[in-house]
Amino acid sequence: MEEELRNLSKVWIYALISISYCYFISSRISKGVLRLLSIIPVCILFLVLPLFLSSLHFSGSSTLFLSWLANFNLLLFAFDQGPLCPLPSNLCRFFCFACFPIKVRQKPSPNAITNRKNEPMPEWVFAVKVLAFGVLLHVYEYRDILPRFVVLALYCLHIYLEAELVLVLVGAVVSTLLGCDIEPVFNEPYLATSLHDFWSRRWNLMVSAVLRSAVHIPVKSLFTRFFSPNIAVLVGVMASFLVSGLMHELIYFYAIRLPPTWEVTCFFVLHGVATTTEIVVKRTLRWKPPHRAVSGLAVVAFVSVTGVWLFLPQLLRNNVHERATSECLLVIGFVKRKLFISSS
Repeated sequence: MEEELRNLSKVWIYALISISYCYFISSRISKGVLRLLSIIPVCILFLVLPLFLSSLHFSGSSTLFLSWLANFNLLLFAFDQGPLCPLPSNLCRFFCFACFPIKVRQKPSPNAITNRKNEPMPEWVFAVKVLAFGVLLHVYEYRDILPRFVVLALYCLHIYLEAELVLVLVGAVVSTLLGCDIEPVFNEPYLATSLHDFWSRRWNLMVSAVLRSAVHIPVKSLFTRFFSPNIAVLVGVMASFLVSGLMHELIYFYAIRLPPTWEVTCFFVLHGVATTTEIVVKRTLRWKPPHRAVSGLAVVAFVSVTGVWLFLPQLLRNNVHERATSECLLVIGFVKRKLFISSS
């Protein structure tokens, strides 16, 4: 554990040095191809750094933060786009905006209507989710006697809870470091009433924002030259889902170090097709959706069934779920030992 923590420290020291180069050197180069050429070596390095980590959680989070978010944000920065433009006031803010899924919450005007999406997670909700995650880890001890569908449902719940809790904790640290409030990354995805609502307004909102800026808008602009705006929007949506699938394949590769099977890409392409179909049906037929209880249940069922079919198998075949559980228990034990030593 301590050796892996040292490797993690080295990875992020290299990342800080690289981001500093972009802040102090690349930012002085005029936007466009020349700035892009100065940034490409950093992007290549960020694709390599997660290979120095063997821990599932450390390599997975570093892949998300460096190989995905930082690379996409730096590519946007090369053309004066994205969260790094205008240039943040100091290196700390530049580093945080480049690498982490954060967005500073804007202060609402006195007459503005409050948007629940921008409200932070209540403390009691966070506590309930932490408790649920802890219970989940202990329930795994009885997975051999539980029905198969119950175990698969637990794995889906595990992915959601761990992803949200990790990103909330990262956001809390960054918020304290920057001295500002940030918008929540998740917006109660289990309450989504459609796939479009799930992916664009509730699930991993900062990643959705990066995909919108780096993939959807450029692709839509390109295809608007050849097709109608409505078709261009659909192509942009499909491109975003395809890129998301490929980036998840990259995360899977760093986690299991095996060639991709493309199942997770198929998962996102399928959801892209379903989401674009949903958009077309609503536009052309002016279809009135059913009661939110019915539509919400349908969304959760579709995401869960397709997740079990295409998203989970590669993880289960390579025992990633067991590694994840073991690492969580190992981290809890490590923290308890450190706290015991410090208190004594």
